[in-house]
Amino acid sequence: MIDNLKQIFSFLNDSNDARSITATLEEVFPLSAIYIYDSTTDSLRDFSKSWMFIKSKELNEVFNELKDKKYINGKTKSYYALYNNKKVIGMLEFKEHLHEKLFEFLDLSSFCISLKIQNVILSERMQKNIEFHDSMKNIAKIIETQYEINYIVPIIGEMIDKFVSDHLVYIFINNELIWPSACNDQKIFELIKLLNSKSEYILTPDKKIGLFPLISENKLLGCIVTKSTENVLSEKEIEYLEQLSSQAATTINRANVYAEILKHATLDALTGFYNRRQLEERVKQEASSAKRQKRNLCAIMTDIDYFKSVNDTYGHAVGDLVLKTVSKVIRNQLREYDIAGRYGGEEFVILLPFTKIEEAQMVAERLRAAVANKKIDISKYNSENHNIGVTISLGVAQYKAEKDENEFIRNADKALYNAKASGRNKVVTYDRNKHENI
Repeated sequence: MIDNLKQIFSFLNDSNDARSITATLEEVFPLSAIYIYDSTTDSLRDFSKSWMFIKSKELNEVFNELKDKKYINGKTKSYYALYNNKKVIGMLEFKEHLHEKLFEFLDLSSFCISLKIQNVILSERMQKNIEFHDSMKNIAKIIETQYEINYIVPIIGEMIDKFVSDHLVYIFINNELIWPSACNDQKIFELIKLLNSKSEYILTPDKKIGLFPLISENKLLGCIVTKSTENVLSEKEIEYLEQLSSQAATTINRANVYAEILKHATLDALTGFYNRRQLEERVKQEASSAKRQKRNLCAIMTDIDYFKSVNDTYGHAVGDLVLKTVSKVIRNQLREYDIAGRYGGEEFVILLPFTKIEEAQMVAERLRAAVANKKIDISKYNSENHNIGVTISLGVAQYKAEKDENEFIRNADKALYNAKASGRNKVVTYDRNKHENI
């Protein structure tokens, strides 16, 4: 028995998460599940399955019975209590009747098992707190360079989704659903009508739907909604959502203010390239001039490969640094009279006046290589990584006096789509025969 105890202690020592602990115990015992009591929701959770809420009157009765006895040895299933000091915090479920020697072994090993489970739970909670504070900083950081609501809101939505992963998350601005694309629960739309600039958060009686108003400078901007058919919102989750909603409201309000200020400006604040509005004006001007003077004009559309993965892995501050660096590399490769604009997110459009399609292909290939060879120092934002690299995909198209001057931009976009679909980090030139159905 001593050898068996040493073995299980060794295995548990090497197990660092719920799944590996469960797998380890399944090798030693005829274990079917580990259940942990969650005091915030007064319910049992499945330890190995992302804290899945267990709806079972029978299991709850067993758990309550274990408060007065150490184990229950049934004909088809058996249960053994897990303790923190003298308090029952959960139980092991076995898929068969257990013999007395196995219970003796559990008496000796249960303290170690319970302690390991508690350590993992504590570690997960601490990590969630760290991620929460990182998200708060990232939401605050977004507003420094971004002012498009349709760009900001999905980022905020994805951040919030991390902390209530067992709930659906919706973000409404001015009673209009902005993220995700659909909400089919009419009850939510009815509840939103109850909100005003003085509102606090609203929970339905079953605590499965929560509405957290976005209020800034005494104005109701919208709300964040969480919904679940199974799990209730815990007190900790409500605390997270209140703080995230407050920060998000500030960010969105400033975005609205910045949008009004920058609406008539010409440059993108982050990259120094023309913004979308001014870029569209320059496309009209250059296309008109090329048509009138019968001169060559080409366009390159490019975006950064796997840019979402950069944001998810390193944070949005690093994402902004990547955008700044890539735009600087692009600018250094262009002529003085070439025109670069930020089309949206991580997409850029480059207009090349007086340029034939063969020359534009060479420029695009030069841009691709320059970005691929650039190492970006992120040590200021990430202590574990000092340099990262990114690549870009590019689509090239030539203006051919189309009736709609934006058509050759769309053609470049089709070529870009093909470049990304066929492997990324490459240049593709628009071919009407190949791309007309894209």
